[in-house]
Amino acid sequence: MTNVALVAGSGGIIGKALLEEIAGTAGWHGVALSRSHGDILADLSDAEASRTALAKASDVTHLFYAAYGPGGGLAEEDERNSAMLRNLLDGLEAASAPLERVVLYQGAKVYGVHLGPVTTPFYEDENPRPIGPNFYFTQERELQRRRAAGGPEWSILRPDVVVGDAAGNAMNIATVIGAYAALSAADGAAFRFPGSRTTYDDCLVQVTDAHALARASLWAATASEAADQAFNYVHPPFRWRRMWEKVARHFGIETGEPIPFALTNHMPALEPVWRQISAGLLQTDFTKAVGWSFGDFIFGTEADVISDMTKIRLAGFHEDRDPVDALIRAIERQQAAGVIPRIKRAS
Repeated sequence: MTNVALVAGSGGIIGKALLEEIAGTAGWHGVALSRSHGDILADLSDAEASRTALAKASDVTHLFYAAYGPGGGLAEEDERNSAMLRNLLDGLEAASAPLERVVLYQGAKVYGVHLGPVTTPFYEDENPRPIGPNFYFTQERELQRRRAAGGPEWSILRPDVVVGDAAGNAMNIATVIGAYAALSAADGAAFRFPGSRTTYDDCLVQVTDAHALARASLWAATASEAADQAFNYVHPPFRWRRMWEKVARHFGIETGEPIPFALTNHMPALEPVWRQISAGLLQTDFTKAVGWSFGDFIFGTEADVISDMTKIRLAGFHEDRDPVDALIRAIERQQAAGVIPRIKRAS
């Protein structure tokens, strides 16, 4: 029997890796769902349009939900993203899809990192939860409600700072770092960390490789131990100094001591440099190519962000990645695909 996997948010950093892993895994068939590119095109914020589009998804056995509707404050974000998941599940129900399990993705916002410094490590059974609104909580309650009414099983994975190679993703730190390194090199400048010395030297952080997450997702979709459970999934912690220096050494560029500045404010001044090095890229428009604000958020965090991995290991999933290698390989894949420029020293 073939498992039919509907990947919502198929053009994103998680969705792209999922479809690639599914394509190479026996017993699985992937169906891409997105607003503009894929096997099924649907605006999930529109209930009626979603139901119509999902009529062709009557054979879906597993849903991987990696869709996200950005914009607005926390309350608007909660309302929009909760409705999107609800509309998708209603559409699959209307199509009589034999849905067995839903895999949902959450981030460290479930532990309150967007509100301020939080005690680490993060555990899946943290209680009480931080104050909302938070669409992660609303989506999780939606899955629990449907399960209690006889609906599909669910499994939640909680990565942090997902590293991958999807083009046009505003929350891909590999894009930010790779583009910043290319601009620094082309401008004849040192590759300096744009955050504080505290963040650079002292804080422990983690990332999740998108393809490792995809393999964890296939486990979460089928393992009995993963049914109706949430799991952190991250790689070993590091400090930014180690990551920064190893990336610079790999690409043959020099570093300097940190200079804390806002990428969002400063990088537009480097558009002339971008025009010199962006020929042949998929996206040459500097305003759309890189999510500098995401870099400001990550590099501006002056606290440890560490998730405990005990639960998923005891449940049976053990795959890990070297976070430095994961970031470097993601940058290289983006360079090869024309997402970001190659890193070359100024002549």
